[in-house]
Amino acid sequence: MSNDQLIMVVDDDPDLVESVSMRLVNDGFRVTKAYDGVEAKERMMEEKPQLLILDVMMPRKNGYVLCDEIKKDEQLKDIKVLLLTAVAEAVSSTNYTHRDGITTLADDFIPKPLDLDKLMEIVRDNLE
Repeated sequence: MSNDQLIMVVDDDPDLVESVSMRLVNDGFRVTKAYDGVEAKERMMEEKPQLLILDVMMPRKNGYVLCDEIKKDEQLKDIKVLLLTAVAEAVSSTNYTHRDGITTLADDFIPKPLDLDKLMEIVRDNLE
């Protein structure tokens, strides 16, 4: 896996951002961080990550809104979006409709609590 791939970790929980970032760096990825959806969008425009690990529940702009903005933006639509959600088991990845009836264009889902080994598998699958 080449380490020129940039991954953005977006969550309002600094401990989660740090633990995920450390694991990604240890596995050879470059990492950038944001702590809410508004900050993430601004940084994405500048840094153009290949993949986004995005929490659903955040202040200022939630993950669903940001994901849809990314997927509808010509400059950003190719960024892979992995949604972190505590209710992933209720999500069907065939039609991307969340249990709450929210439809999203996310590329994949990662359940919370986070299993870092599983996360790395999902990251690698989405970057291949």
